[in-house]
Amino acid sequence: MELTVPKKDLVRLLNRMQGVAERKSTMPVLSNVLLAVDGPGTLRVAATDLYLALTGRVNVEVVKGGSVAVSAKDLVERVRMMPEGPVQIASHDNATTSIKAAGSARRYTLRGMPGEDFPPLPTPTEGSPSLALDVGVLQELIARTHFSISTDETRAHLNSALFEWDGDIVRMVTTDGHRLSKMEVKVSGRQASATMLIPLKAIQELRRLCDDLAAESKDGSRSPIQIAQSGSSAFFQGGAMSFAVRLVDAQFPPYSQVIPQQSEKVVRIPRAPFADALKAVQVAASERTGGVKVQLSKGTMRIATESPESGEGSDEVPIEYSGAAMTIGFNARYFLDVLGALDEDEVQLGLGGELDPAVIRPSSERRFLAVVMPMRI
Repeated sequence: MELTVPKKDLVRLLNRMQGVAERKSTMPVLSNVLLAVDGPGTLRVAATDLYLALTGRVNVEVVKGGSVAVSAKDLVERVRMMPEGPVQIASHDNATTSIKAAGSARRYTLRGMPGEDFPPLPTPTEGSPSLALDVGVLQELIARTHFSISTDETRAHLNSALFEWDGDIVRMVTTDGHRLSKMEVKVSGRQASATMLIPLKAIQELRRLCDDLAAESKDGSRSPIQIAQSGSSAFFQGGAMSFAVRLVDAQFPPYSQVIPQQSEKVVRIPRAPFADALKAVQVAASERTGGVKVQLSKGTMRIATESPESGEGSDEVPIEYSGAAMTIGFNARYFLDVLGALDEDEVQLGLGGELDPAVIRPSSERRFLAVVMPMRI
């Protein structure tokens, strides 16, 4: 294989592969990235950990076709050190790969392996149900729900996001057992239904993919991202990038049973002052629990905490509330995660009793809600 590729295009692609290639895998090939010539002017770059697979394409000048697999970390480090401009890459019969800057003496050699030894990448079967979703919509679904995915990999049903498509409604739901986030959007046209449980690592890669695709839209227009479900895998195609993920085989909790159907007490709160007060009081909260007391009275919310180790802290926020006084405990970080995912000026807090979950929504729309379980303080 022998080709010439612009450094900036290759670095951008290799940086994306870093998140998928396994650096410490017991299978050395999984720490590699595949370089394969596709046609007269295209280089295909791919990485996989056998659960996720990311593929990108870049325009190149091909002298000789072929493929090779080399260390993703080593390759990106060396390409970054090249001067700006064209980079020449050549692999030889023993898979040794050379990287050289055009018009410069700077040169590296890497030990590789034949491209044929790289694991086969999954592809959807022909005729698989597919959906088209605007990149901005998928961005919003992930941005408003990703923070409540459990990081505990032993609980696969919580270490993932539920992605549902039913008619013209697309929905994403996440929960870690202490809080829940749900975002749904109405899309034009009735499309095939889908239900997917997407693992956290894949959600993080999808978020990067959406951000890249949005950044590439110079004129503000966003091409749809194509989504297909085939067997136990899901496939996402956008621009020159394609992403495959093995879906989680588990039962997501019955989330609709967790969401209170109505709230006895409704509080309207300015979002930014609420977040600012929570951050201030959280400084004095227990590092272990992050617990704060939320005390409601007519027109005022008082947020307070006391810790044997770090003392006390409190602040007040003006609110719209005329109900009975009440006190309830929460983890401050759970509220801050929700408020940080929103950009509306005002939020609505729905409460029941002192042991009932709180429901947070933007005051201006009903597409998003978060449920936060109370805690004893």
